[in-house]
Amino acid sequence: MLIKPMQTEEEIRGKAYVHWKSWQEAYADLLPQEFLKNAYTLERCQDWAFRYPQNVLVALVDEQVVGFACYGSSSQEDLPGAGELFALYVLADYYNQKIGYQLMQAALEKLQSYETVTLWVLEGNARAIAFYEKVGFRFDGVRKTVNLGADRTEYRMILKQKEGENG
Repeated sequence: MLIKPMQTEEEIRGKAYVHWKSWQEAYADLLPQEFLKNAYTLERCQDWAFRYPQNVLVALVDEQVVGFACYGSSSQEDLPGAGELFALYVLADYYNQKIGYQLMQAALEKLQSYETVTLWVLEGNARAIAFYEKVGFRFDGVRKTVNLGADRTEYRMILKQKEGENG
């Protein structure tokens, strides 16, 4: 398994597939099926992947993209100067192989200049919440409503990085 910055067209297409497929897998019981089938399409994920290729790490197994993480500066007004993990997805066939953990560590290394790192997690996504808590993220009480085929709640989690706490 290799984690690296996304670079080639093949990796961009692989990232788009993982994005689409992991939504089908992770959110099957959390979002309306019609939304997953008709609105969150592979073509839409491909469009995003080609339009926003920066700050993406991919996890490769046998030269195939099986997971990815997107990161960058947060634009949340109440947390100026924070970094953000915008997405972290791994195909279900690769769960429990530490790929998500290694992607998270690689993304946090890219975000090491930020004292605070944030992410948003969908209400009811118990697997992701448990994973983020294990890494050290904690809920900070902030929530927002998003429309993903129906109104859903996302909760913000934050991680205080050690480098920032010590200096």
